[in-house]
Amino acid sequence: MARRTHDLILSIVLTDRTFSRVVVRGREVWGGKCIHCQAHLYVGLDGRPVSRATVEHIRPRTHGGTDDLENLALACARCNNQKGCRLDNRHAGDPKLEAVVERLLERRRARWREGGA
Repeated sequence: MARRTHDLILSIVLTDRTFSRVVVRGREVWGGKCIHCQAHLYVGLDGRPVSRATVEHIRPRTHGGTDDLENLALACARCNNQKGCRLDNRHAGDPKLEAVVERLLERRRARWREGGA
């Protein structure tokens, strides 16, 4: 995984109030929750995923989603993959796609933390 991805993950962690420093197996990491299922996710202090944390584009890139932090969250690989399979191939403006995007954007806003941890 590229350094840019690790930096992006850290930026997401620092703006998500579900993440805090925790000790897992004797190692200090960031622990937080999947934007979809609330499963525990762990990320190293350097931004490397310890668990199956992935970068979730809330509005998919295929539908104009960007790498702006407001459009990004961390999700477990299973949830991220399932969302992609179910929704990424839908046409722009599809009601189901828009409902999921709006629900996730609302969750992201509710979890937003200013200024980092």
